[in-house]
Amino acid sequence: MKPNEDELIPTRASLIKRLRDWEDQASWLEFFNTYWRLIHGVARKAGLTDAEAQDVVQETLISVAKHMPSFKYDPSIGSFKTWLLNMTRWRIIDQFRKRRPGADKRPASEDSSNRTSTIRGVADPNAFNWDAAWEADWEHNLLAKAMENIQRRVDPQRYQVFDFYVNKGWAAEKVANRFGVSIDQVYQIKHRVTETIRAEIHRIESEMT
Repeated sequence: MKPNEDELIPTRASLIKRLRDWEDQASWLEFFNTYWRLIHGVARKAGLTDAEAQDVVQETLISVAKHMPSFKYDPSIGSFKTWLLNMTRWRIIDQFRKRRPGADKRPASEDSSNRTSTIRGVADPNAFNWDAAWEADWEHNLLAKAMENIQRRVDPQRYQVFDFYVNKGWAAEKVANRFGVSIDQVYQIKHRVTETIRAEIHRIESEMT
């Protein structure tokens, strides 16, 4: 009997805890693969070039790595999502700062008062809606990553049925004829894969708690 896709999800310590070990390359690769597009996308939306956005990704990940050994997740203070946004925002502001003629090229302090001064010196903080951009890209990034993970786990034909019906917008009858299944099976596959993707999104989010 083939196991449910959800049963293939391993039980393990949260990603945050595993990231405290700098030598845990598998966990850091997982973190990078999950979040680099999010960081890069928001940097581009903020007005940076692709090269600058790539620098933001690298510098944000370095900053996260430096903070991880002492990082303690406390939902009463704020979510990991908000914390990562702040890390990303500071790196983006640094990139704008480097554009200024005669700007100090030394790394800016992590101190919040210095960051506030930097932001005021570079741009109007209200000129870019950080929270809205981050929230939209966060949801899109999680969905894309979840679908990428699920595609590797589910039966290839089942995923194709789902992809053609949901993503490509084919009619159920056309999909059924294309893959030699019944229309009811198309609906069932769509439901099951959708639920599996939702479970994967939940797993990814819970990894950061």
